[in-house]
Amino acid sequence: MNSNTLKNDFLLLLTAIIWGVSFTAQRAGMEFIGPFTFNGIRFLIGAVSILPIILLEKKTTIVNKQNSKPIIIYGAIGGILLYLGASLQQIGIVYTSAGKAGFITGMYVIIVPIFGIFSRHKAGWRRWAGALLSITGLYFLSVKGTIKINIGDIFVLLSAFFWASHVIAISHFSPRVNALKLAFVQYLVCGGLSLISAFIIENVQTNTLLMAWMPILYGSIFSVGIAYTLQVYAQKKVHPAHAAIILSLEGVFAVLGGWLLLGETLGAKGIIGCVLMLGGMFISQSTLFKKQ
Repeated sequence: MNSNTLKNDFLLLLTAIIWGVSFTAQRAGMEFIGPFTFNGIRFLIGAVSILPIILLEKKTTIVNKQNSKPIIIYGAIGGILLYLGASLQQIGIVYTSAGKAGFITGMYVIIVPIFGIFSRHKAGWRRWAGALLSITGLYFLSVKGTIKINIGDIFVLLSAFFWASHVIAISHFSPRVNALKLAFVQYLVCGGLSLISAFIIENVQTNTLLMAWMPILYGSIFSVGIAYTLQVYAQKKVHPAHAAIILSLEGVFAVLGGWLLLGETLGAKGIIGCVLMLGGMFISQSTLFKKQ
């Protein structure tokens, strides 16, 4: 395994860690503001947070004549997919538990290789095995008792299809354009669409925004500015099905974060789930040693 592979996998793993902890922040933010307001502010602040890095890059501006069109087009597509996935997930989290939301969102680990059947990103049998093992582990980790489907679960399930589409889109777009600029444009699009929706649907008030400042800050700087940007960088040379398996580990870190930070119990079932998900990642990783 070469150093670039290890680096990309590490960046995706770091992304999963940040996203896992962000489930708690998202739930906390919903106590004060609506989902569209939360997403609009966090994605726009996320865009602003990476702007200085873009401006400090050598021989670059936000947009230049040679590659402005593909960056805008790719960024707009990525931003729309982010908007749909994040909005549906955020709405669903209001009506379901964080554990169930984490499990259902993680369904994109199966959806990605299914989508890949209809594109050039076909997954080998080891990635399919890794994906199935990961989703089984995510079930053990996240779901307590029997599954009772409610409206929140349906919203989160719909979001999983858009997360899967976003993973595939980023794998296609990121090798073709500057990663930071691609991230910047998609954040602007997602944030703008979310804020427009917020002013139409929700009651945006300054005092409630101030009450939710901590979840917003984490969601914008870490979950968006850092994690989504790492995803764009890491997926330049990573198969989307393999990326989805590593990113699905956010469910593990969501539960571990609750255990370490909030004193939530993990239990034998949760430990089994963690082991199965890690096993799924290692099985998928084995595809890197053999040509599919």
